[in-house]
Amino acid sequence: MNDNIPHQHAGSFTIRRVAQGDREPWQKLYRQYAEFYRVEVNDAVLEQTWSWLMAPEHPEEGIVVELANGVLAGMAHYRAFPKPLLGQDAGFLDDLFVLPAHRGEGIGRGLVAAVAAIARERGWPLVRWITAHDNTPARHLYDGMAEATTWVTYDLNPAMHEQPERGKR
Repeated sequence: MNDNIPHQHAGSFTIRRVAQGDREPWQKLYRQYAEFYRVEVNDAVLEQTWSWLMAPEHPEEGIVVELANGVLAGMAHYRAFPKPLLGQDAGFLDDLFVLPAHRGEGIGRGLVAAVAAIARERGWPLVRWITAHDNTPARHLYDGMAEATTWVTYDLNPAMHEQPERGKR
């Protein structure tokens, strides 16, 4: 797919689609992202996520930030999701991470802008994402680029809500 991904930002980095040869540096970024959110990821999770990113038929896609020296300093994962009330797909930014040593260099802004460019090309009316309420640096960036919503997010564990057999109470 020829999405309109910005290729340079001030000559200091390139934003591009994640590629097969990025596996090892992407994995390091993804592990640090998970650590930041105190989520343990094992090799099976890494393998599954990577396989999604490499499979053209899977909705999950990824972009990375490559510095002039070839180091990957950031990544974002995104996908389409249906918006029934709008009758069309929108974008969902699942993950965004920038190495701590490179925060404040425009990389996070560049990643969000790249996803916005993809959204425009695909006709998505919006891109949605979530972040932790106490992720102050990210929220500062996001507050300057998007509108915070009043929606509350819930996670339901289906195993905790088994339906009783019919006729039994």
